[in-house]
Amino acid sequence: MTEFSFIAVFFVGLLGGVHCLGMCGSIVGIFAAQLPKDKARWPFHLAYNGGRLASYAAAGALVGAIGQAGLLLRDAVPVQHLLFALSSLMLIALGLYLAGIWGMVRRIEQIGGVLWKRLQPLTRHILPLVSPWRALLLGLLLGWLPCGLVYSVLVTALASGSAQNGALMMLAFGLGTLPNLLAIGMFWESIKRRTQSPRVRMIAGLLVAGFGVYGLFRVGYTFYSYGWTGSCHVAA
Repeated sequence: MTEFSFIAVFFVGLLGGVHCLGMCGSIVGIFAAQLPKDKARWPFHLAYNGGRLASYAAAGALVGAIGQAGLLLRDAVPVQHLLFALSSLMLIALGLYLAGIWGMVRRIEQIGGVLWKRLQPLTRHILPLVSPWRALLLGLLLGWLPCGLVYSVLVTALASGSAQNGALMMLAFGLGTLPNLLAIGMFWESIKRRTQSPRVRMIAGLLVAGFGVYGLFRVGYTFYSYGWTGSCHVAA
């Protein structure tokens, strides 16, 4: 299941651009407006996104390590498969949210607001962005911005089985978001009009939900083929 998860989370990041626009678009737009007029913009955008991806990888390593500790119980319960089923359900919820059908993910974002309230004041010491190093620091901080898209993928990282896999899982997701956020930073106005289209949101959301449905099918097939006890010993 791990190989499927890497591919799935990459495309979730890529298709989640419709969410990135609403969640991070205005932030990136403000960020782009503050860049020095006499310097090239792309080093700042690359540094910012590099910091953001580093935070994603750190979060993935953390939850992956927690998931690895949970696998100590795998002789009693197929923990990894249950976590993978939970991550698939999260992808379905996320897809329905992106499609504008169900807003549960918005409530999940509110949970992360507690941590963000502690981190947000630190951004004042970084602005204005006079160098790519400051953009990197801003990306490191904003990587912890409450985001249902990120939280949904973190559940998949939790089921990955190790800190290394969790970090790689979140890195794959971050690389999927990279084209969208780079495009938002460079072409904010034109991107905004296109990705806010209800048709675009619906298609992207249903595709993300499709990954979740397929994941549930994989888990169900494993239990059907090996049973509850046998699935404890099947490599995920």
